[in-house]
Amino acid sequence: MADDPGRPRTPSRRVAGMEYDFRTPTTSRWKSRAWNADDARIFTPKTYGWGYGVNFFWPAHPVRWIRLARGR
Repeated sequence: MADDPGRPRTPSRRVAGMEYDFRTPTTSRWKSRAWNADDARIFTPKTYGWGYGVNFFWPAHPVRWIRLARGR
């Protein structure tokens, strides 16, 4: 997963099936998780902490996400 283009490198550690990242947040990491057209996931690992955040690009562009999900 860490080698996929468009996806941020995430820590390999998980607790209760959820990823966590307690590194100091950076602007580039925030952008790659909170507004990223190259990552098809709507729920991405949080920039800081435990759990998941939202990739707000896809709720803002739902038709593009549906086309991507269908493989068009």
